[in-house]
Amino acid sequence: MACITVSIEKIFKERLARFPWVNWSEIGREEMFKKYIFDEYIKTGKITKEEEKFCEKIDWHPVDELPLKKAFIKKLKKAREGPHSESMTSVELEKWLEDL
Repeated sequence: MACITVSIEKIFKERLARFPWVNWSEIGREEMFKKYIFDEYIKTGKITKEEEKFCEKIDWHPVDELPLKKAFIKKLKKAREGPHSESMTSVELEKWLEDL
């Protein structure tokens, strides 16, 4: 495995030292791999089985980093203003459940 050295400010190193139980090398490896996966996903729209396994392990997917589409945001705003945003009495709730 290759080795990479990263220079950081002294004050930042002191902050990291407050968390001796954290494996910062592992964090760095994961973040670099995430960046690689994201870049490849943007180019191809696909991820390999190995990348998929890694994403599953850390509960992340490159699509998580993409901005929301305007049409979806519009849908969310419309849903927020819908009838479900109003409070119901227990009788209204029972009727609503019956109608499902």
